[in-house]
Amino acid sequence: MQLINWDKKWDCVVDNQSQPFTKWYVNGYLNACYNCIDRHIAEGRGDKIALIHDSPLTRTIRKVTYQELHDITARLAGGLKKLGVQKGDRVVIYMPLIPEAVIAMLATVRLGAVHSVVFGGFAANELCTRIEHAEPKVIIAANCGIEPTKIIKYLDILHDALFMSQWKPNKSIIFQRSNILKSELNIRTDISWEAALGEPAECVSVESNDPLYILYTSGTTDKPKGVQRPTGGHLVTLMYTMDVLYGLKPNDVWWAASDLGWVVGHSYICYGPLLFGATSVMYEGKPDRTPDPAQYFRIIEQHKVSAIFSVPTAFRVIRRVDPDIRYGRKFNLSTLRTIFIAGEHCDLETKRWIEKTFKVPVLNHWWQTETGSAIAATCVGLDQSLCPPNFSTGLPFVGYDIRVLHLNGMETKANELGRIVVKLPLPPGNMSTLFKNDDLFEAVYFQKFPGFYDTMDAGFKDENGYVYVTARDDDVINVAGHRISTSSLEDAVLRHPDIADAAVFGVPEITKGQIPLCLYVTRDGVDKPTSKISVELIKTIREIIGPIAAFKLVNRVKGLPRTRSGKTMRKTLADFASNKMVYLPATIEDSSVFNDIRRALQELGYAMTAPDPAPFQKKCD
Repeated sequence: MQLINWDKKWDCVVDNQSQPFTKWYVNGYLNACYNCIDRHIAEGRGDKIALIHDSPLTRTIRKVTYQELHDITARLAGGLKKLGVQKGDRVVIYMPLIPEAVIAMLATVRLGAVHSVVFGGFAANELCTRIEHAEPKVIIAANCGIEPTKIIKYLDILHDALFMSQWKPNKSIIFQRSNILKSELNIRTDISWEAALGEPAECVSVESNDPLYILYTSGTTDKPKGVQRPTGGHLVTLMYTMDVLYGLKPNDVWWAASDLGWVVGHSYICYGPLLFGATSVMYEGKPDRTPDPAQYFRIIEQHKVSAIFSVPTAFRVIRRVDPDIRYGRKFNLSTLRTIFIAGEHCDLETKRWIEKTFKVPVLNHWWQTETGSAIAATCVGLDQSLCPPNFSTGLPFVGYDIRVLHLNGMETKANELGRIVVKLPLPPGNMSTLFKNDDLFEAVYFQKFPGFYDTMDAGFKDENGYVYVTARDDDVINVAGHRISTSSLEDAVLRHPDIADAAVFGVPEITKGQIPLCLYVTRDGVDKPTSKISVELIKTIREIIGPIAAFKLVNRVKGLPRTRSGKTMRKTLADFASNKMVYLPATIEDSSVFNDIRRALQELGYAMTAPDPAPFQKKCD
């Protein structure tokens, strides 16, 4: 079975002579846009819905067929070509979660160019850094984005970034969201979306190992980490996972509840479902505030969703504000078959609640920006058990030789905690390098354990080969010589019926070196005194984990700091508690929670020297 259309078949499947710079499908030629759109039209499926944009924030639902997607993408590609974009050039895309963002991605790769999507709402200096590093020929942006309580003026941010930037693109193409805001363009640098549309451009074939996109992951601004994704291997892998891992059928509706600015959006809002010919839902809203916590349920019923990919935090939010599903129970969820979760650890109580509420298997899986798709998973399409062991992320996915090592490089025993690594070569679809920095690529990922890719995650494998990812290795704390995963402590905390969310992280202690500190958020309506809940939690941890955990620092907060992709910022909390200068990433969801967190930490005897205001700075300021 041929998963992908090739303009020219490869000469050899894998060239592994220059590890870690492995090449797949060498001298094979293809085009990503053709495989996502044109081939479906050629096979008579142009009338099928490709994208459903559901935006309660703007009270609109828009459906785009494969034919409509093709027509506008080809014309935008023609406009980019007229502006000088050629094979290998870069295009920066700065847009919210709207169909035009997918169109911009596909139009770029239609020409054999390379896109770099920057999360919509990143502040000017973050955007400036990425522009200077990627050196785009053209920028494509929307004039604004929308949040539950505010409009974000993207165009103003873009203009500020370009004013600071030493790199100047030829032009910026601006899509006006006129139903929200009409913005004034700069006549010297900007061109409207409508004016940019040109004569339809044909697809340009690229070699399999030519880059598809650059996606910047977290790191210091002076050393940008631009993950560079190869085209051929990535398309093959994504197409394969839609069938084998997620078990999709040709007429299914797929919903990845993420943003295009993250790797999940690249892989499973844009490329994966469109390669497969499925319908991809783009939800511009929140789990609870737009306007109520019934939105996940409504979307499943209204759009007949077959499978969901989300982060556990989204379900924790729904559970916190509507634990009895008063809002969601009226909706029919009969089309839903599976829920896939990733991005952060999912505690057992949350997993059980999701399963009870949505009445489908909830399957955890593990992957990273660098890998582009799953490292370990439960493969629905391979009829693997839909009841994997609790807390596991599944079995190693096809092509991954996963090992767990001690810091000295020796392999651990079954169920023994260590550093998770992958034996080289990495399978198709993984990053090929870091853009413009092969040396950093080798130093960051392959130097510590020669011959292996260092995931920098901690975990273990059980006697049956199931993979358990307990935390980033930084989140394993050392209590008097005992290595304890923060996620195991959080799991125990979240068993308490009054607790909706929690973060555990290590703080300095004079005798034990480190001890855990827990900040927790209670469910809505809980009026039990903080002191009583804290005592109950300490008792629970003592019973479940044991006194070895030295668990005694516990306090209640109004909210926890998370990135927009749902990850708890434990290291930031640990640094803040230890009176270190903290730089908040531009991806933080709500920095105002730190005012209350400072109070909670000071009550526990930490962050005592923190001045007012707290000692943190935003990278975006």
